Amino acid sequence: MRFPTFVSKLFERVRVNKVIRVLILSDFFLFSGVGLMSPIFAVFITEQIKGGSISVAGFAAAIYLMCKSLLPIPIARFMDIQRGEKDDFRVMMFGSIVMALVPFVYLFVRLPWELYVVQAIYGIGAAFAFVSWQAIFTRHVDKEDVALEWGVYNTLTDLGGAAAAGIGGAIAQALGFHLLFILTGVILLCGVGALFGIARRFT
Repeated sequence: MRFPTFVSKLFERVRVNKVIRVLILSDFFLFSGVGLMSPIFAVFITEQIKGGSISVAGFAAAIYLMCKSLLPIPIARFMDIQRGEKDDFRVMMFGSIVMALVPFVYLFVRLPWELYVVQAIYGIGAAFAFVSWQAIFTRHVDKEDVALEWGVYNTLTDLGGAAAAGIGGAIAQALGFHLLFILTGVILLCGVGALFGIARRFT
């Protein structure tokens, strides 16, 4: 699997096993995609949703966070009961795909209740994706370089999110929300595609 040049150069100097590399790359795309729309999402709600307001935006965020925060424990219990990592990987793929498809669904959202439903789906996908990602990362992290590999993860994902946040508003203003959501979805799908680089290991 080919990695972006700057990522490859970083990994040449830091010994990171393939599973960790792919997980980091996948989340790099995830945080970059989410970073594109995060700064202007409330503006989208107030300008594009019929009856949209700051309170609607707040409630939509609350629905996402509630679904994302309430589901991890039962999901984790299910994963721990199952033997091996096949189910963990499938759970991660399911959650990642759901998250990647949500930006495309935003294109058709017109009413607050529709937004709330999509936010709930988004939170459910995030719960499945994040819990399973963390479980797999924990098992495969190199024990001698735990802090270093988490440092590489935080550096790349934060840089990706920061860069995306900086240009997300400009894209929305110049080209519109629809193109921004499409671009976000494509970037998130790239994150899903990265996971196929380790699929054979978990099948």
